[in-house]
Amino acid sequence: MTALKKITFALFVPLFAVFASCATMIDGEVRSGGAADIAVDASLEPRTIALIHSLRGFMGGPADAPILDGAAISQSMADAPGVLAVSLVNSSPTALSGTVSVSNVGDFLLAGDAEGQFITFTEGQAAGTSSIVVNLDRTSAPALIARLTPELGGYLSALMAPVVLGETMTRQEYLSLVAMIYGQPLADEIAAASIRASVQFPRPVTAIQGGTAAGNRAQFDVPLVDLLVLEHPLRYEVSW
Repeated sequence: MTALKKITFALFVPLFAVFASCATMIDGEVRSGGAADIAVDASLEPRTIALIHSLRGFMGGPADAPILDGAAISQSMADAPGVLAVSLVNSSPTALSGTVSVSNVGDFLLAGDAEGQFITFTEGQAAGTSSIVVNLDRTSAPALIARLTPELGGYLSALMAPVVLGETMTRQEYLSLVAMIYGQPLADEIAAASIRASVQFPRPVTAIQGGTAAGNRAQFDVPLVDLLVLEHPLRYEVSW
């Protein structure tokens, strides 16, 4: 399964979790000063596409409108904190590609309050004194999703994701619920999806939590269902 492909900058995994029922390959770079560039090439899984089309038909929505709306996402993110420029276009109604330039990862999609902060960036001159920490829990994750386009939050609601609905569930309870409502194939599609990330840093990585590292590069493999359920808080940290 390869649904979300070639999305750069691994520490933005919560942003891409909104493309539920997908697998993600990420290759990115963090530069000195905290700036980053994100190149995106994304598409949805077939059963998720079928589900959204069915929901649109039931609600009387347009059948040919993009499910991943590059223009809408670009407009929503253009004025967001930490974003220098964003350009996302649709290659099909279920796929998009483009770029996002970030001035400082610590400001990325920050709401201006402690509840909205999910990335903490610290920069130092000596080895091991710079770090990025990503914390996702039942407070920070919903605050992040609320600042994205309403359509994406709506898709997660349709998939009954606990992170959006504010419900407490285990991974298995959630997958069983999806199977009961939408069928086992969709539940299996969600269970198999993961976010695999590879990120280059300005210096060799000296410490990592939630992944592995070799030289300047860190690797992560995050099951998507963990992000949708947040049965336990997720923490990813890299020092360099």
